Amino acid sequence: MIYFGGYNCQVQIEKYQSGYNAIRLVDDKDGDTIAIASVNVPDLQPDEVGIKNYSENEGMYDVLLQQGVITKSHREVKQGWVTIPVCRLTNDYKIN
Repeated sequence: MIYFGGYNCQVQIEKYQSGYNAIRLVDDKDGDTIAIASVNVPDLQPDEVGIKNYSENEGMYDVLLQQGVITKSHREVKQGWVTIPVCRLTNDYKIN
């Protein structure tokens, strides 16, 4: 469980329609979506995920890193006006 935006959240690892990893944070009490922590960026490896660390998700990268959901960013992708950190999911959060 992680704390983000004033909520205790469960981390759900899902897949975008493109097949890339997605991270959803859901309220531990009622299951409502609190945040989509990822960005669907092209050309990722199967264990990589782009982190939405801007706008309403500012600070998301640090929270996910500190809580052991992702590893330290090993590259970045420019998308529009923002730079997306690309990380790997840790073993505890990888899905097949």
